[in-house]
Amino acid sequence: MNLSQYIPFYRRNLHLAIPVVLSQIGQVSVSLVDNMMVGHVGTLELAASAFANNVFIIGMFFGMGVTIGLTPLVGKAFGNNESGEVVKLLKNGVFTHLIAAFVLSAIMFGTYFLLPYMGQTAYVQELAGPYYLLLCASYLPFMLFFSVKQFFEGIGNTKIAMQITLISNVINIGVNYVLIFGKLGFPEMGLMGAGIGTLVSRIAMPLLFFIYIVNISRFKQYFILARLQQFSKKRIVSILKIGIPIGFQIIVEGLTFSLGAIMMGWLGEIPLAAHQVAIGLASFSYMISLGISQATTIRVSHQLGQNDYKSLRMAAFASTHLVLLFMMCMGALFVLTRNYLPLIFTTDADVIAIASRLLIVAAIFQMFDGLQVIMLSTLRGMADVKIPMLMAFAAYMLVGLPTSYLFAFVLNSGPQGIWYGYLVGLGTAGILFFFRFKYKLRGRA
Repeated sequence: MNLSQYIPFYRRNLHLAIPVVLSQIGQVSVSLVDNMMVGHVGTLELAASAFANNVFIIGMFFGMGVTIGLTPLVGKAFGNNESGEVVKLLKNGVFTHLIAAFVLSAIMFGTYFLLPYMGQTAYVQELAGPYYLLLCASYLPFMLFFSVKQFFEGIGNTKIAMQITLISNVINIGVNYVLIFGKLGFPEMGLMGAGIGTLVSRIAMPLLFFIYIVNISRFKQYFILARLQQFSKKRIVSILKIGIPIGFQIIVEGLTFSLGAIMMGWLGEIPLAAHQVAIGLASFSYMISLGISQATTIRVSHQLGQNDYKSLRMAAFASTHLVLLFMMCMGALFVLTRNYLPLIFTTDADVIAIASRLLIVAAIFQMFDGLQVIMLSTLRGMADVKIPMLMAFAAYMLVGLPTSYLFAFVLNSGPQGIWYGYLVGLGTAGILFFFRFKYKLRGRA
């Protein structure tokens, strides 16, 4: 097919994707800003932040996945002009997500007592514990924000979440600056200041959503109508049947990176700090691709609701072209600036040296990372989640993680060895998801 035929799809996808991309940049910027500021406090503080965040992120990713399950259901109903079903999904979705958030919060607070048994140095454990508890306290408002965000994206509105995320980032940066470095008469709190900044900014996110909703009548109407609906076991089950597998898909990938970070801690505080620098930079490019992919989920779910499989296919491949081109450019940037980008986070020469080598590996896996995220989001838009979940488990846990251990600790490749496992896992996942998508379209487009 001629590439010129994709031009309308590039435009429509980007129109929907740009606010989501900015929202995702805002999400990752919270962590990046924390790392930048904490890194200039000290290498040990940066290592402690890395450890706490990589434990917390497992539960955070699972919760995000559960909420993402609402988007394709709302998107399909919205694309099919089923307004009654849309508001029923809103009420049952938010209720389901809040129950999940309470359960997951309890589990994550309980995980605090396991931190001393994860093989980190004593000083890292001492710093990481209180910071981790602040992250856990931010989880419930974060989940409420994401639940409403996924509903709005299902009806095709991606701008409000973007605006809220950017505002919350400004709040995070301001509180961080004041509390980490002890400005405006506040005590210098270091890593704890970063934790408080994250907590305050995440509490602000659902509050800002509430302000938007009550002041925009067409959105307020959805919530007024939703209040009148009954709780529906059928819809709760349908939300969980999609959301839980998506949660496991995300948690499997996130767990691979988190366990990799824990293994990095076995190599010492400096490799762990370098890992946090490099993964922060790689996460930035990933989040932009994730934003495009989430817009693709919306586009695909709308086309599915209209039974237009040809447009569904073209929308998916248009996003694939955009993401692969972007990730190729980011890979080149990582290679060319690998000795300079880490300076944003730290002046420790040993940390910079290791981080620069990790960025070379990151540059190689950018294309695979882009392919897997776009194909997986396309499958989510088609509500195909169970088989991709098993594929993700195979790619990351059975292939990627053992490869990390093999290279790092058996073949003695050091920190880069752990990242070789990331490369192999992402490559395997991208290929499996691509062929799954081709199989789902067989005979339809």
